Amino acid sequence: MTFRHAALTGALLSLPVSLSAQSDGLKLTPGFDLSAIDRKAQPCDDFYQYACGTWLANNPIPGDQSSWGRFSELDERNRTILRGILEKAGTAKNPDANTKKIGDYYASCMDEKTINAKGLTPLKPELDRIAAIKTPQDMTSVIARLHLLAVNVLFNFSSGQDFKDSNAVIGQADQGGLGLPERDYYFRTDAKAVDTRKEYVAHLERQMVLMGVPAAEAARRAAAVMELETALAQASLDVTARRDPNKVYHLMKVGDLQSLNDSFNWNRYFTLVAAPKMDNLNVAAPDFFKSQEALLKKMPIEVWKDYLSIHLVAAQSMLLPTAFDQENFAFFSKYMRGTKEQQPRWKRCVQAADGDLGEAVGIAYVEQTFGKEGKDRMLAMVKNLEKALGDDIQKLNWMTPATKEKAMEKLHTVTNKIGYPDKWRDYSKLRIVRGDALGNSLRANEFEISRQIQKINKPVDRGEWFMTPPTVNAYYDPQMNNINFPAGILQPPFFDKNADDATNYGAIGAVIGHELTHGFDDQGRQFDPKGNLQDWWTEADAKAFEERAQCFVKEYEQFELPGGVHMNGKLTLGENTADNGGLRVAMMALMDSLAAKALGTKDGFTPEQRFFLGWGQVWCQNQTPEVQRLQAQTNPHSISRFRVNGVVQNMPEFSNAFGCKAGQPMVKGADACRVW
Repeated sequence: MTFRHAALTGALLSLPVSLSAQSDGLKLTPGFDLSAIDRKAQPCDDFYQYACGTWLANNPIPGDQSSWGRFSELDERNRTILRGILEKAGTAKNPDANTKKIGDYYASCMDEKTINAKGLTPLKPELDRIAAIKTPQDMTSVIARLHLLAVNVLFNFSSGQDFKDSNAVIGQADQGGLGLPERDYYFRTDAKAVDTRKEYVAHLERQMVLMGVPAAEAARRAAAVMELETALAQASLDVTARRDPNKVYHLMKVGDLQSLNDSFNWNRYFTLVAAPKMDNLNVAAPDFFKSQEALLKKMPIEVWKDYLSIHLVAAQSMLLPTAFDQENFAFFSKYMRGTKEQQPRWKRCVQAADGDLGEAVGIAYVEQTFGKEGKDRMLAMVKNLEKALGDDIQKLNWMTPATKEKAMEKLHTVTNKIGYPDKWRDYSKLRIVRGDALGNSLRANEFEISRQIQKINKPVDRGEWFMTPPTVNAYYDPQMNNINFPAGILQPPFFDKNADDATNYGAIGAVIGHELTHGFDDQGRQFDPKGNLQDWWTEADAKAFEERAQCFVKEYEQFELPGGVHMNGKLTLGENTADNGGLRVAMMALMDSLAAKALGTKDGFTPEQRFFLGWGQVWCQNQTPEVQRLQAQTNPHSISRFRVNGVVQNMPEFSNAFGCKAGQPMVKGADACRVW
């Protein structure tokens, strides 16, 4: 559980997905897929339907998925490769330390017979510790223990770079402890939201019965837990407010935090989680901790004990008897996401191994799949995109020379991380025992949480990665001022070595541009070249930026899903700005490339048309209505259809490429939005 403010790290995709090798013999769809195009649709009316319509019709969502897209195909392919690595590791003779760990971890996860036979016994020491609580003061030691096990209760604590001194790593205390996806789920008044709360309480009740609570008491006790979580939600900032880094940065003395929360012994907590001595820490949400104090005094101890026990069990449901696993799936996947059936266990155990031992699994993955050629090509494209963004900044008519100079300084200091870490993580202190699936998970959580906490007061590790090598995603980190491209993303549809520059620049080029422009979106622009939260804009330039950004807010708020749910223009502003700026910069880079080598018409499409089709087809994706609603209400990324159409309708280059006329849906004309 890496404690980084999610709102401050711009990722490409709404959900992490994985991607795999080039030479494994498994099917690989080309990056530019002529068969995906819906020839009956008009590109100027609905470009997403034109680029993806036939693919959407021919690729229904599998029963064990809540969405299915072009990168989902690669995710499945990647899981198969990782499964092979893990199964081979589990039967290896004389394996090295990492191979033994990943093999034993996976084999233990797959051993359902042993997991079912053990029941709740592996959790009994932790459950007994909770049961022994008698006063609010007793909760300090229990909360500390649960946090080390990565159980999300009451609040969160870890480490992070100081917003005002990017070379310093400090402690960070933040809101937490909710069971539903986001605080507004506890307060929305529409029929679906009301039903969701009802179903959540019913889920808590069923889980309590599985834990041994008499059925006659479970409903009352579940309702009390819901009351407690609702109070925590009431004290929490919503996801949109948390996009403002100034709202989640409050440097305090440890004693000042204690004064907010007298019923909780913070010094004892820090001792129990083995936090290094701290003078200051970032208390991201002070009002949350003030409210926490009132809750500790108000809520009966028995309610707290139920709350803590429920969250402990829920956090490990996959590694508990089948009934717990099925109950967790029934609510969080089937009800909340519309997934019809549980994924085969091997898929979930692959994901668990990648999550808990990601860089140990990653070593084998990189050895099997990633070569120097891919890294060299990626670096060359990054260089081209950086040049294009620099040219774009210099030509902006709304930015003054003083701010342009600072922007160019920031751009020139962006560092690029490609493929995998230069130094692999050391797992030698993590004990993995074959046959102890739940114990392995708990020890892996404690290993990682402790690793994060021990960063406090140490130099920032600028070589660290926050995604594993097989991940199909990319991110920009404003405090590090770097862009990160795991090995997994250098595959179709993002990058296809058999495709021409036009398609690749529309796909992976737009990804590169997307991540680069995150350094200049509504959040990233608030950090200077060294990664410090500092206002380096003139007042006039900041006003001009906000005016242009507001255009995106209004544009995307017009996009509506069935059932009346609209995109949240403020929540998705950073990603929408990055999508629009990224594709525009990629087009500039492509035009520079075409100046050196002409690309003719291919498969009936001009280079410009292939460029936009490369962009559109990256996002071909079917989603259940439930997961679309969840994404619209909690995720900073827009729905795929809106990501594609929202960008192209702002680009006159698109209208020129497809001969669109004024008044057609994909032509905004004078009303087009643009920042970069």
